[in-house]
Amino acid sequence: MSKRPAPPLPERLAPLVDAHTHLDACGAQDPSADGGASVAAIVDRAAAVGVGRVVTIADDLQAARFAVAAANSDPRVYAATALHPTRADALDDAARAELERLTEDPRVVAVGETGLDWYWPGRLDGCAEPQVQVEAFRWHIDLAKRRGLPVMIHNRDADADVLRILAEEGAPETVIFHCFSSGPETARACIDAGYVLSFSGTVSFKNARGTRDAAQLVPAGQLMVETDAPFLTPHPYRGAPNESYCLPYTVRALAEIRGEDPVETARATTATAERVYRLA
Repeated sequence: MSKRPAPPLPERLAPLVDAHTHLDACGAQDPSADGGASVAAIVDRAAAVGVGRVVTIADDLQAARFAVAAANSDPRVYAATALHPTRADALDDAARAELERLTEDPRVVAVGETGLDWYWPGRLDGCAEPQVQVEAFRWHIDLAKRRGLPVMIHNRDADADVLRILAEEGAPETVIFHCFSSGPETARACIDAGYVLSFSGTVSFKNARGTRDAAQLVPAGQLMVETDAPFLTPHPYRGAPNESYCLPYTVRALAEIRGEDPVETARATTATAERVYRLA
């Protein structure tokens, strides 16, 4: 585990929405345990540098329950609920019923993260096999359509299959590719399909040439930003703990890549997040 200290607070950049974070993995407790104090502390740090709202994401049922509780404990927090593709073999009838129930909560703004991960099978003990992931992905797409919610995509080494399944199933009105890390060819396919591309700290990595090239192609109305905290801390703090307050580092790097003023990038990505998630 990294011994690097947490990054310092960046210069304020507003308005910003962290379109994808994991508050529980950042150390927040269930609000029933501490009255929401640990959730509020993380969001307070973010708000101090201009990140006024965050969407906390589930990757298993416990995280889904936490996300909904956190979103109901703090008006600056929203939730997305699903089973991560690597955990798709846990999508039994009971899990489906619980996810159906959780997505009825008005604080849930997306079904996610779901999708396909072709990197971990065979490398990670207990990782769902590809066909199980495909079946779960199709179910989550259907849930998103029935609920009228965006579907949030986790895509690792599965560009063609993710795009194919979205086309086969009929994509929901809004599709978000979280932590977009593919190259320009996949970016163009997503842009042409009307999908939203959300960029994390990886876009600031000097060796992420394909992702940086892709970021230049995305129209402002299809662009969002995220931390995916506690992972993917932006340069020059790669390997240190990430949190929503670090988002301005990523936005400034993205703005430089796109040849924009950071304030322009902040406003555009916030407008997209407000529209996509229907934020108040």
